[in-house]
Formats: sequence, C-alpha cells, structure tokens
Amino acid sequence: MTIDYPDIDKAARNFISSTKGCKVFAFHGEMGVGKTTFIKAICREMGVREVINSPTFAIVNEYRVEATGEPVYHFDFYRVNHIWEAEDLGLSDYFFSGALCFIEWPEKIEGLMPEDTTHVFLRENADGSREFDIHTEI
Repeated sequence: MTIDYPDIDKAARNFISSTKGCKVFAFHGEMGVGKTTFIKAICREMGVREVINSPTFAIVNEYRVEATGEPVYHFDFYRVNHIWEAEDLGLSDYFFSGALCFIEWPEKIEGLMPEDTTHVFLRENADGSREFDIHTEI
C-alpha cells in the first residue's frame, strides 16, 4: 500500500480497515521514514483527540480513544540500549492487555513481542512517497 502524505488520513483509514482484530503492531523502517507520522494519523482516525507525540524519551505514551475510552499504547525503543530496560516496563502487561500497541524500533526488543505481532514495514520511494507492507509473520 502507498502512503501519500497529502492523503495520509486515507492511508490510515485503509490501514485500520485492513488490520481489524490485530492488537500489537511493530513498525519497521529507517529513521525519518515516517513511522511516528503514520502512527499519529492512525490514532487520529481512530478518534484519539489528545496530542500524539513520539515517546522517544518516555519510551511509552498512553492515549485514549475519545468515543470509547479504550487505551492505545505507543512505544519507541530507539533509546533502549539493553533489553532489560524494556523488560522492566512490564511489556507483557501492555501487550496482552487487549489494547492496541504501536511499537517503533521493535528490533531493539526482539524476542519480547507476542507471536501474533503484526509487522509493518515502511519505506520511502525515490519520489518521496512512502509505502508500507503488512506481515503477520516475519
């Protein structure tokens, strides 16, 4: 699927409709490819009205879907240097809570994610457009 940034909200709607039932998402891609931007668009389309920021320093941000009050967890493991730093957060409590979990830099916590994690691979094309591929297994 192509993410056209002037129409990122449409791409987010398509993403949501094509991943119904999935709960834990691992977003893979180079620095600057738009992982956080795309997660922001997904959250907006789901009805999160709070300010959505990258949790680079906090590691995890919690948002709420306005209509339902359901939590959405947004992780960024870029600054994690040791896997025990992530383990100390109690990740399994988040991952198995039934809430949506969006993970940036999942490579840093390999082995800690549930087997049913949905992997999203983002890449930038030569023309500046973005594309993503969705895999339930890697």
